[in-house]
Amino acid sequence: MASLTHFFLLALSVLSLFASSSNAQLSPNFYARSCPNVRAIVRNTMRQALAREARLGASILRLFFHDCFVNGCDAGILLDDTASFTGEKNAGPNQSARGYEVIDAIKTNVEAAAGALLSCADILALAAQEGCTQLGGPSWAVPLARRDARTASQSKANSEIPGPSSELSTLISMFAAKGLNAREMTVLSGAHSIGQGQCNFFRNRIYNENNIDPSFAATRRATCPRTGGDINLAPLDFTPNRFDNTYYKDLVNRRGLFHSDQVFFNGGSQDAIVRAYSTNSVLFFGDFASAMVKMSSITPLTGSQGEIRKNCRVVN
Repeated sequence: MASLTHFFLLALSVLSLFASSSNAQLSPNFYARSCPNVRAIVRNTMRQALAREARLGASILRLFFHDCFVNGCDAGILLDDTASFTGEKNAGPNQSARGYEVIDAIKTNVEAAAGALLSCADILALAAQEGCTQLGGPSWAVPLARRDARTASQSKANSEIPGPSSELSTLISMFAAKGLNAREMTVLSGAHSIGQGQCNFFRNRIYNENNIDPSFAATRRATCPRTGGDINLAPLDFTPNRFDNTYYKDLVNRRGLFHSDQVFFNGGSQDAIVRAYSTNSVLFFGDFASAMVKMSSITPLTGSQGEIRKNCRVVN
């Protein structure tokens, strides 16, 4: 009887350990002992990158969004294509994505200090926060303990990442599918407070749409012709290297660059919150930080799932 009891308790212990590892919770303090200076390493590497090109802050933030919207925040977007593997980098929404070399640099610097213990998924999450903060935006305690995917999905990247021509109803549905409500969707769109957009993504808006300030349209047409110039750039708002609430002020003035921007202020359900953010940057910053924490926790790999990649571009 004693041996059966011992076996039963041992079995319960094993099951409990398995459950705790496979359902481990993310924590901002995950590396507190193993790599206490991880945030300083990410901060310094991002500072160097932004000194070279401020736009990289927006590029890294975009990488993180696109990563989380496919299979969760698992660094799947960082995997290169090989002869036997198709990743997400060449999916339609990711063909203009950039900043991969910054993640590589952070990975190298972290490993030099603490060895191969920090996942590429956590590095990307930390880099996104630092890029936002260093350009004047809010900070937040990044939940950590993600592991890296061994797979990626080009088809999901093509179908599940919101596009620049999306209607409001489509955006609401796509964000809801990731567990994000309409207010969180609208505040996360404020990531367009920084960065640039390519002409081919806003050409139709500046030539064919009515809910647009005429002078704004004329300005954008000067560098985005009806044909050609597809990769010519325009700022996503009037302060593209400063994370602030100008994006929402631009929407109120019908100066959203993408169709998917202006739909947030077009006589619909999100008009009131856009107006609120346009006049209250403290509200915007607080809501943005909270929504980023929630988005960064979409179906992460934890415990024994996935792996810790040695090279963020390839599986081990």
